[in-house]
Amino acid sequence: MDLDQLILKFQQKDERAFESLYNMYSDSMHGVIYNIVRDHNIAEEVMQDVFIKAWHKADTYSSKKGRFFTWILNISRNAAIDKTRSKNFKKSKQNLDANFFVDILETSDSLDNKTDAIGVSKFVNKLAKKCIEVIELLYFKGYTQTEASETLDMPVGTIKTRNRNCIKELRSMVLN
Repeated sequence: MDLDQLILKFQQKDERAFESLYNMYSDSMHGVIYNIVRDHNIAEEVMQDVFIKAWHKADTYSSKKGRFFTWILNISRNAAIDKTRSKNFKKSKQNLDANFFVDILETSDSLDNKTDAIGVSKFVNKLAKKCIEVIELLYFKGYTQTEASETLDMPVGTIKTRNRNCIKELRSMVLN
């Protein structure tokens, strides 16, 4: 069964289609979510919530607006960011082991592990340094545009323009 038929069956609430799509995308989704929440158990929980949400909102997906993979990853990313902003998540991180922060510091300079999780590292690494900085903050660390603006000491408008241009460049690389 091709992907379009599988998605159509998913939208029609076919449980086997759900299972197939889950098996196809769960690793990528887990990678994106984990890179934001930094906890495997929470990432697993968020990923399952995302699939249930996608199941209930399947009729909102349109292939005219983009690929299913992109749709489900955007839901994943947004759910992970929402999770990190929740009071319970913030409370659970108050007394973290110092190794958690050491790991963040060790990996913050490199997107290799993060982008390998979703298969775009070879494309992201071809972008200019200014693009990598913005993409890392907005998409892999879950920063808002305002937070990225403050971190990079740039106006929010510059962040928005750079983000739009860098994603456009990345999209053209991936699709060609």
